[in-house]
Amino acid sequence: MPVRESALDQALPDNIDVERFLLGAILNNETAYLQVAGTLAPEDFSLEKHKRIFLRMGDLHERGEKIDRGTLYNELADRREIESIGGMSYLVSLDDGLPQLHHIESYASIVKEKALLRRIIAVSQDTINRCLASGENPIDIMGAVEDALMKLGDGQSKSTLASPAKIISEYEGGINAFLDVSKRIKGTATGFLKFDEYTGGLREGELFILAARPSMGKTALALNMAANIATRRTNPRGVAIFSLEMSKESLLNRLICSAASVDQSKFRAGYLNAEERHALHEATYRLVESPLYLDDTSGINLMDIHSKVRKLQAEQDLGLVIIDYLQLMQGRGRFENRVQEVSSLSRGLKLMSKELRVPFLVLSQLSRAPETRTGDHRPMLSDLRESGSIEQDADLVAFIFREEVYRPDKESLKGTAELILSKQRNGPTGTIKLAFLNKFTRFENLSTYAEDEAPFE
Repeated sequence: MPVRESALDQALPDNIDVERFLLGAILNNETAYLQVAGTLAPEDFSLEKHKRIFLRMGDLHERGEKIDRGTLYNELADRREIESIGGMSYLVSLDDGLPQLHHIESYASIVKEKALLRRIIAVSQDTINRCLASGENPIDIMGAVEDALMKLGDGQSKSTLASPAKIISEYEGGINAFLDVSKRIKGTATGFLKFDEYTGGLREGELFILAARPSMGKTALALNMAANIATRRTNPRGVAIFSLEMSKESLLNRLICSAASVDQSKFRAGYLNAEERHALHEATYRLVESPLYLDDTSGINLMDIHSKVRKLQAEQDLGLVIIDYLQLMQGRGRFENRVQEVSSLSRGLKLMSKELRVPFLVLSQLSRAPETRTGDHRPMLSDLRESGSIEQDADLVAFIFREEVYRPDKESLKGTAELILSKQRNGPTGTIKLAFLNKFTRFENLSTYAEDEAPFE
């Protein structure tokens, strides 16, 4: 007991002088920020005013502005934070007694280590409180502690530059396995054969943008892919669907009707025969047993998605995350316009996909440009709505185009659709033809292509 009491009475680990020297060094030479920005986060500093100073330095850097006392003072003043950090006098004092920091990374490591110790103490203190409360199952407490410590460990593991020799030496099976195509990691198969053939499936860490004008079927295609992945007979994989537009019940209705080949309008009206009711029950049982998860939180943000996906990933072999749709998401922080906000969201989703090692399928709206064009209404990359960075961040951009929407009088176009791959980092671009069953809101493979037809460029 005396040992425990003395430990709890001690101050939390920190090194205020090192934090101060580090911030002062950046103000004296802004290139120092680049040396530590990839290592440190604002919350790694122990003092609240140091957290705010480093955070605002990051804001200046992201906007391409110079980092010095003048610009930093203005940034803090604009956010009404200058008094909370001690005013200009404190900014001036940051380099008092500043040593020559030849190895600023060493100072950053000290700040990082102290921050990690404080986080471990916080997790430990929370564990002690929960144990003393005696209101939980010890197994549950142990699981929570393990998860919390794992997250702390993940936060410390940063990728570093690696040579080809290092990459191959760390690859399971060595150089022979690395060069063996049959042993290379393959993506999640979507069930659409031509799409899987030319993309290799949806690969972990990649961002797939599926865009279309309203009523073209982008939600339908995403749900079809989700059902194909989660309900296949061999090796079904988990799929998380975040819908910002439809309720969970509506999504499930669409999934069931599509899987059962039942007209949704008949289902809503209740005019079903015995065969259709049986098909609905069969489809429902398949979906109930599948690792498919739906979330209809409106206005969900990146942090919420990250938290929910990470938790699900700990319990489930997750093969795909779907977000419907990008323009309904909300960014955190201040943005000058909607373009900047959407750019921040697309970049965040790409980084999240890479960090969690799960493919993200993100639906996106298009501008009205395809409808204003005469002749060919097929969408192009420039039609992506509200942000040019969507194209930049995405590994794969595909558009759904159904010409029957623009030419309803032409019978030969009914039930046909095109999936246009306009960008693919690691594969060809071109057009895949699909069948679209409108009353079932379902896309299907076309059995064959004509011999003289070249579906891809």
